[in-house]
Amino acid sequence: MGETRKNINGIDILDGDFSELDQANMIELLEEFPLKMRDALRLGEEFSIPTDFSPTSASNSVPAPSSTQSFKNIVVLGMGGSAISGDLLSDYLADELSIPIVVIRGYDIPKFVDENSLVFAVSYSGNTEETLSALKRCLEAKARVIALTSGGKFAALARENKFPVIKVPAGIQPRAAISYLFFPILKVLERIGIAKERHEETEETLNILQELSKEYDAKSPLKNNFAKKVAMSLYQHLPLIYGSEGLLEAVAMRWKTQINENSKWPCFWNVFSELDHNEIVGYEIENNINLQVKIVYLQDKEGILRVEQRREITRKIIEDKVAEFIVCPTRGKGKMARMFSLIFLGDLASYYLAILNQVDPSPVACIEDLKKELAK
Repeated sequence: MGETRKNINGIDILDGDFSELDQANMIELLEEFPLKMRDALRLGEEFSIPTDFSPTSASNSVPAPSSTQSFKNIVVLGMGGSAISGDLLSDYLADELSIPIVVIRGYDIPKFVDENSLVFAVSYSGNTEETLSALKRCLEAKARVIALTSGGKFAALARENKFPVIKVPAGIQPRAAISYLFFPILKVLERIGIAKERHEETEETLNILQELSKEYDAKSPLKNNFAKKVAMSLYQHLPLIYGSEGLLEAVAMRWKTQINENSKWPCFWNVFSELDHNEIVGYEIENNINLQVKIVYLQDKEGILRVEQRREITRKIIEDKVAEFIVCPTRGKGKMARMFSLIFLGDLASYYLAILNQVDPSPVACIEDLKKELAK
């Protein structure tokens, strides 16, 4: 896939030493995903859940629900890399929970957020403007709040309003801290009885991620490294990431945002079956734009058969109108392994695409410039 491109020597670049380009050593953070996952699970296990979150306790300020199932909704506040954890949780737990998980990206909150809402306010930095605003409104609505942050204004607000905080390690790019923003929430939901425990799934996921970490390692040569091959194929093209309804919808969004932030490159995403009702028509007219498109299909090998049939028919209709149609299958049997095997692949592919683009994957100068202008 892509090795024969003539304007760069991908082997020299991707199989060389790029430590000088990767100033913050992001590759180490990415390759340590299994270790970070274990640490994140530990944080969720050790977190002291307030007594008023349990079925038999009460709080002086907010009436406790008669049981954990009295929560009518779970709300995740966040932006960017801090919000994706909520999307992933919503997809992951969709066939298990009897109450919805709603992700709120923005300054305000819907009217349904009230004392029966369980709110996870997620801001890695603790200073995200929109999330701080939404958090204050949740407190006004007397929702039960747990914050996930490394510090910042969130920590001060927590001390003032006496809501609990899961403190995650500082010094990591938010998008590289996905373990710390997903697994503690999942573990809390398990411990208060909203979600079931999943020891076997967790162990399978850790084992598969350890295998993939070796396969996608920076020292693993291009010819044997699928993450590098995907990056080579996407180089100098417009990536479109297609997921599938259910488990891989948020994963497709994650790929898109990782390519934006790590690779400094435009990327878009959509989902089967929805794209078969609109986006497919965009390929009818042959044009130079479509010929620059490379479609990455995230394939759930344990997913809905009808979706796979749609994908194959769609591929036949459009494959000669785009540059390439790349299939990236899940690994493992359990939902967690399938989801995180493709998250891990996308993270590493976006990193290697950054190297091909000759940019440091860590800085996000445009976002920092925007924040400076807003602060004036």
